[in-house]
Amino acid sequence: MAWDEWDSAKADAAAQQQASMRLNQLPGAPGGGGPADLVVYQDDLGSVGHEAFVLHGQLHKKADIAGTGADKDGAGPTMQAAASLKGSSFALGAELETTVSVWTSQVKSVLQACAHISNHLDYSKKAHAEDDAAIAASLRNRDGTAVPVSRLSEYFK
Repeated sequence: MAWDEWDSAKADAAAQQQASMRLNQLPGAPGGGGPADLVVYQDDLGSVGHEAFVLHGQLHKKADIAGTGADKDGAGPTMQAAASLKGSSFALGAELETTVSVWTSQVKSVLQACAHISNHLDYSKKAHAEDDAAIAASLRNRDGTAVPVSRLSEYFK
């Protein structure tokens, strides 16, 4: 390939790349509101937090292979089997101990994530309810009656 052909091929490739470039986003919404708005309702927060709480409880009860059915030393049946295999000079014993250790670590990470989600959503729900109550209180006249819409419209000018 001659030098001129190489330059021509590079220029053609560059032109094709520029022509096919596009942004990775949604088209703008009518009215200029942006591509999409995130809307979350109190019921949504509560149900997600509840599901995280339920998952935490179920996972805590059913996924503990290290401590379920523990003996007097606190070792579960899987760790007991690993110790027995290791004591009989089977390499599988040490590997089984490692498996239990990794599994336990992973389960603890998932439990921690579930607790974090549940606690955070409970906090968010409570904080938003308090904010709503404060806003409702600030939109009342001294005698407790609601502020008329005509006065509310002044805030949005």
